Amino acid sequence: MRQGWRWYGPGRDGVSLDDIRQAGATDIVTSLHDVPIGQAWTAAAVAERKQRVETTPAGRSPLRWSVVESIPIPDVVKRQGGRAKSEIEAWIASLEALARNDVKVVCYNFMPVVDWTRTDLDWVLPTGATALRFEQERFAAFDLHILARDGAEADYTPAERARARATFDAMSPEERDGLVVTIASALPGSTTDPLSLPAFRERLRSYAGIDAARLRQHLIEFLEAVTPAAEAHGIRLTLHPDDPPRPLFGLPRVASTAEDYAALFDAVPSPANGMCFCTGSLGVRADNDLPAMARRFADRIHFVHLRATKRDAADQRSFHEAAHLEGDVDMVAVLRELVAIDRTRGPGQELIFRPDHGHRMLDDLQKQVNPGYAAIGRLKGLAELRGILYALGAPPQV
Repeated sequence: MRQGWRWYGPGRDGVSLDDIRQAGATDIVTSLHDVPIGQAWTAAAVAERKQRVETTPAGRSPLRWSVVESIPIPDVVKRQGGRAKSEIEAWIASLEALARNDVKVVCYNFMPVVDWTRTDLDWVLPTGATALRFEQERFAAFDLHILARDGAEADYTPAERARARATFDAMSPEERDGLVVTIASALPGSTTDPLSLPAFRERLRSYAGIDAARLRQHLIEFLEAVTPAAEAHGIRLTLHPDDPPRPLFGLPRVASTAEDYAALFDAVPSPANGMCFCTGSLGVRADNDLPAMARRFADRIHFVHLRATKRDAADQRSFHEAAHLEGDVDMVAVLRELVAIDRTRGPGQELIFRPDHGHRMLDDLQKQVNPGYAAIGRLKGLAELRGILYALGAPPQV
């Protein structure tokens, strides 16, 4: 297995390439975040980023750009599927630009309207470090009383609506504004558009009549269109799970469980159609058996996010990002399965993993950082994961 590190690129990330070298990572996970969603990437732009990553100063350890995270899928593709021909053609053009520069693993997601969703970006832990958190009552307060989504009341019981009202009433204007920014504004690395509240409501209305079966069909149509190009160029596509892995805002989700992925792999059996095995997103659901999923989809896993989430005892829909070895995810069992998978792969096909969503801690508490992507918390996580790999007799490749 190879150690990856997500990097937002020059001017977007306070973590330097030398910082990444010092963390022990060898493989960069990045994207062309400056390119508008839906616009095709050019081979020249990809080459420029690749040169920046892979030009090694004298005396420094080499890095390689191994994974794209992500090429955003425009919302119109999620609503229209194969009918969104020009947007799909632009996505294929981006694949071709990557192939010309020998970048062969592409991560993407198919979450409608919003990307990964949290209600707190700096939830204080008992240690004084901070973590990302999703709190169901704060989310309901936003949905019912800030966004005021059409038909939202039907998604909550009377008791849940009462708790959401009490939560909303207890929030200051500044807290309410902060919740809007956290949920509705695209965070760094997001694959969705930033939305004002009116635009958010309108985007939700555009999904009227689209249930899980329809959204899944649109994803299948997208995959049927793009996997021939990916396969021809030797690119492996990796679908990231929904985060959280359940419906939000009355919208369906179709990449939350083992059966969701099985349906997609059955519908589009191309070997280019793979998954990003994200232990944090999948681990939010108690009914997802992660070691069993790794075994079941061994030939489809081409990229790995390793993090651990911890569900609240009182309401398991609420969770926070735990330390990498302390959440609900049995990281040792997961890594044992992933090591077994990696040992079946040939040169150049090794699994690339990265530590995900580290805590904000130590000096990073005094810095402006990308939420979830502070350096020191991820450094800690990567060190812990590397220790497990050494204990399993599978030290990361360099």
